[in-house]
Amino acid sequence: QVQLVESGGGLVQAGGSLRLSCAASGSINNINAMGWYRQAPGKQRELVADITSGGSTNYAGSVKGRFTISRDNAKNTVYLQMNSLKPEDTAVYYCNAVRSTWSGRYNYWGQGTQVTVSS
Repeated sequence: QVQLVESGGGLVQAGGSLRLSCAASGSINNINAMGWYRQAPGKQRELVADITSGGSTNYAGSVKGRFTISRDNAKNTVYLQMNSLKPEDTAVYYCNAVRSTWSGRYNYWGQGTQVTVSS
């Protein structure tokens, strides 16, 4: 099992910045990728950004140029720096980890952290 603990959400005005952190613990070997998803009220959960163990990154078009994902492998922590926040970025943000073993591919989720951007 992998446990993911998020922190850093909160309330910010439009144009402001927040930094989310997600620390992984437990069976962290063979984690291939970590990332952030978000879910706004009445909407489906969507990928925000992810990063592989090798450092390759992927971003949703709506956040490209504003958000930066990074990973500290020594601390088993992934970060999401969010700049130029917009009201439409308001959502619960979930940390995700993908782990591959001989028995299969597994997804793990954090408990979520609320990000609210006021106009």
